[in-house]
Amino acid sequence: QVRVQESGGGLVQPGGSLRLSCAASGSIVSIYAMAWFRQAPGKQRELVARLTSSDVSTYADSVKGRFTIARDAVKRTVDLIMSNLQPEDTAVYYCNVDHQGPGSLRKDYWGQGTQVTVSS
Repeated sequence: QVRVQESGGGLVQPGGSLRLSCAASGSIVSIYAMAWFRQAPGKQRELVARLTSSDVSTYADSVKGRFTIARDAVKRTVDLIMSNLQPEDTAVYYCNVDHQGPGSLRKDYWGQGTQVTVSS
């Protein structure tokens, strides 16, 4: 079993910055990618940023130039560094671990989420 734990959410004013952290632990064979998703009230969960073990990054258009995803492969952590936050960034942010097990079997693991609220 792989455990995923997020931290770092909170309340921030528009234009402010926030850093989210995520740590994977447990019975890890190999991590193919780690990512951040978010879900705002009444909306579907959407990909915010993703980073593979080969350091290939993907960002949602809405966060390009404002958010940065960074990982520590040894510590099995991934951070989401968010700047110039806007009210539309308000959501519950979830960390996702794309785990690759024996026989290259892939499975997703999720954290419980951390709330980010952007408001004056």
